[in-house]
Amino acid sequence: MTAVVALGEMLMPARAGQLSSQVAQLYTSVSIFPPTASTMTVCYGFVCRRRHEFTFTAGDRAALTRIMAAGKASAAAERKAVQAAVVWLDRKLGPVLGTDKRIARADFRYFDDKHNYDCWDTTRNTTSLLLVMQEWGLLKYHSVGDPKYRGNVLVLQTPHNTAVLVERGTGAEWVVDMWTRAYAQSPEVMPVDQWVKLD
Repeated sequence: MTAVVALGEMLMPARAGQLSSQVAQLYTSVSIFPPTASTMTVCYGFVCRRRHEFTFTAGDRAALTRIMAAGKASAAAERKAVQAAVVWLDRKLGPVLGTDKRIARADFRYFDDKHNYDCWDTTRNTTSLLLVMQEWGLLKYHSVGDPKYRGNVLVLQTPHNTAVLVERGTGAEWVVDMWTRAYAQSPEVMPVDQWVKLD
């Protein structure tokens, strides 16, 4: 029995029934399964037109556990550790998918979908990683929240989505926004009420 199989058998899957309707919609809208405790579908190519099945190995889990251990002191420290975990996933996947060439704020106007994520892809991928880490018990101060949307054409604000963490002690919502950053850069983490005012 391989370490990957053993890891998958040890953990409970994150079933769709345990997800909020908004989080579940991230997956059903593109006909993919939500992540389990050992696998996730990585979306790229804009609106998940390209897909990669990523299986977490025992080494991957150990690496993410080490990264998240740096965030045990406080909610703020945990959010900083989450940023490092997202960068870890970006670096892990970039050479495999070709997304190590990706740019910040990519969309169809750049004609390079095969190397990029749109904000729907980054919202799905980041939410999936957060759900896996939550399933592993690596989130002490936060839980995975519903994705957030902004966009108001009346004030020339372009449409955009992001993954969200909810701080358990306060109920405060924090975005984890990878789309606005280029390859291997830390995602933006800020309060939702601040994020919705940006463009």
